[in-house]
Formats: sequence, structure tokens, C-alpha cells
Amino acid sequence: MIKEDYKIPVHLSQLISSEQAYQYGIIPVEENEYGFTFRSNNISNSLKQELEIVLGKSITLVAESEENIKQFLASNFRRREQVNSEAFQYSSDFLEKLLATAKHIGSSDIHFEIYEEKCRVRLRLDGKLKEYFIIEKDQYPIIVNKLKIKAGLDISEKRLPQDGRISIKTELEEFDIRVSSLPTLHGEKIVLRILSKDADHIELNELGFTVKELKSYLETIKKPNGIVLISGPTGSGKTTTLYATLKLLNDDKTNILTIEDPIEYTLEGINQVQLKENIGLDFSSTLRTFLRQDPDIIMVGEIRDAKTANMAIRAALTGHLVLSTIHTNSAWATISRLIDMGIPAFLIASTLNVSIAQRLVRQLCSNCKTERPAEISDFPEQFTIPKELATLYEAVGCDACYFTGYQGRKAVYEIISIKKALVEHIKNNHLEIDNYLKENEIITLKANAIQLLRDGVTSIEEVYPLLIE
Repeated sequence: MIKEDYKIPVHLSQLISSEQAYQYGIIPVEENEYGFTFRSNNISNSLKQELEIVLGKSITLVAESEENIKQFLASNFRRREQVNSEAFQYSSDFLEKLLATAKHIGSSDIHFEIYEEKCRVRLRLDGKLKEYFIIEKDQYPIIVNKLKIKAGLDISEKRLPQDGRISIKTELEEFDIRVSSLPTLHGEKIVLRILSKDADHIELNELGFTVKELKSYLETIKKPNGIVLISGPTGSGKTTTLYATLKLLNDDKTNILTIEDPIEYTLEGINQVQLKENIGLDFSSTLRTFLRQDPDIIMVGEIRDAKTANMAIRAALTGHLVLSTIHTNSAWATISRLIDMGIPAFLIASTLNVSIAQRLVRQLCSNCKTERPAEISDFPEQFTIPKELATLYEAVGCDACYFTGYQGRKAVYEIISIKKALVEHIKNNHLEIDNYLKENEIITLKANAIQLLRDGVTSIEEVYPLLIE
């Protein structure tokens, strides 16, 4: 069988739980008015009878090899970690089981979506969405109302978007869920963002910095004042890099204040403030208050407008270290963005310590990735293919990676430290610095992406956007 042959439709995979699939070694094949049909390498009356008792349906078993059964299980059912199984002893409620499952398998977001013919639930794993459940249309409003009640939202308001929060507490851990509702053509779409409260596992040296990049970054954050800006699209890991930085800088002698939306992790010893724009608690006004709180380090979740940018500059000029994020495509584009916001070039030059761009790429599974010759069609049209890229690695899929071909993600960085020579470029509005980057051996996102391809860490599909001129 080829890889695609092991996929089964969602409406079949949800006939049984992941635990039942692994316990009995069965794969759903068909559901009809008479009962269920399963693949199994154990065609016995005892298994048939036990399944009929457990599932309350007539059961038909179809012979399948043990190897294929393993492939089907790995491709369609995620096995829960036994170590933490007691942490999620919820009731039999579907919603609570879903939240537990999503947390166990490392999902960052849960999407509840309604269409004309069906309703579905998708989970985001390693940055990609995957369909996990189909919900009956008459059950969908019930689930949405339960979510809205848990999040403290108005269940009678279905015409306007709403935002809320759910706190989950178990014996072994706590985590928060940010809830967002959106009116769509056929009903409300709900997205849950799972926010981990545990920042103990975040370490700067494990995020994806090269040795040279990490050394350069550590030098800039040790300065007592100035601005550290990290740019990238939503979901590129900017906030995680900031938290890892704060964790390193956090000690008893330092007063650290943060304004965030949302607070994704909690760190002992850091004063964190949740943004609440509906009551006037926005980034710029909170920053103004922070300056009266005797801070050493300030973290602003995002610089969205000129008002916030000006306050960050003011904080840096008065002797504080400011860390924040901004939406731009490259580290150097951050300078242009600030100038577009109306910040004078000389102020940017005198306050900006470092500009960083980052992206997240999925890492190929080391157990099953395969090497193949590179072809011209693999790359963007204007891309000059280096000789070192004669071969590429591609995703295959195996039991270890649940047949996705990938295991985990890695950050790719571009770091520009603002040194004396660059200060003059900024002051004079010389925004073309390709020669400067080459002379100072600054590794761009594109160059780092090529290196990951050479090392077989990731696939061409993952870094393709970074290779486009």
C-alpha cells in the first residue's frame, strides 16, 4: 500500500476511541444499518463477541496483516502518553474529552466549523490543521453554547464576534484556553487557543539559534537599555523567543513588567499584565504607567501603531530595556516599518539594539526521511541553486511520526545587531544594505533555510517561501 491508502475517513475513525483501536488492534472499514466492519489480524469469535458487547452493534471482521494494522493505527489514531494519562480524568462529556486529547497530542488550536452539509473539528499540530471529528448538525449549537458558557460569553449574541477565556485545572497541571467566536454564513465558528502556563521548558539555546547567532543575541540583551525587536508573521514563535529571553534575564535584582495579549505563559518573578482594550488598557497607556513603576525591563506583546512605538522609544531613551514584536518580512524591514510609523530615523538608530526576523519550519522525522536528487522544478524560478543542494530530503511517514513525515518544529532566525556602521545607514535613510550584510557575514533567513536543506533537517516544501527572491 502507498501512504495515502492508510488514511481512513474521519466519520469512520471516530466510531471508536484511540484506546479501543490500539487495545483491540482494529480499523473501521464501514458503518451501515446492520453494524460495523473492522480490519483486524485477529479473526476470532471471542474478539467479535467482545466488540459487539462493548460497541452494542453487530460486528464483521476482515482479515488484514499485522504490519498494515500498525500502519493504519499510526496514520489515524494518536496514542496518548501513559505517563500523563491520570492528569486528564474528565467526565464523559465530548467537549472535555476533546480538550484533553488536544492538550495530550500537543495541539495549539482547536477549530469548530459549521458548513451547509456538515460540521467538523480540526486540530492544529506543528503548524498544520488536521480534521479530527465530524459533528452532527443538531449537536453543533449545543457544543457551541457549552463553550460560550465556559468562556463567560453571551450565548444569546450570535451576530457579533466575542472573546473569552477558559481555565482548566487538573491534579498535575493548569492551562488556559483563549476562546474566539466568529459569525459565519451557516453559524458560529469557534477557535480555541491552548495557552500553556508552564515556561520551565523554554530555553534560548534550544529554539534554533546557531552558535554565532546566539552569541550575538546574548550580547544585545545584556545591554541595560535599548529596544530588542522580533519580527515575523503570526505563529512564527516570536512570543516564545521573548519568553525564553525574559526567563534568562529574570532574577531577584531586576524588575520586569510585561503587557500581553494574551498571556501565553506565566513566569515566577515577572509582573504580567493582560491587555484589555475595551476598558482603555492598551499597549501605549500601559507603557506610560510602566514608566512610573520603576522597571528595569519592559516587554510589550506587539508594536501595532505609532503611539505604542513612540512609547517604546521613550522607555528605551530613559534607560530601560524594551523587548517587543512587530509584523515585518525581514529584520531590516523592521527599520522601514518604524520609519513608516513616523519614528524619526535618528531615534531608531540611537535606541534599537537588535532586529530579528524568525520563522518556524517543521523538522523531518529522522526515522523515515529519504534522500532524493534535487530537480530544477523543486525551486522558485529566480532561485540560483547552490551546488551543495544536489540532493534533498523529503517526508515519508512512519509509526514514530504518525505518518506525517515530521516531528517537531525549529525556529529559523535572521539577526541584525545595530552597530556603529549600521547606525549611519539608518540616520541617513540608506535602507539598501545588501553589501553591509555580506561584509559582516550576517546570515539571512534564506541562507539559514538553505543550510537546513543541506543538513536534511527539513524539506523544500517547508522553506520554499523563504527562497523566493
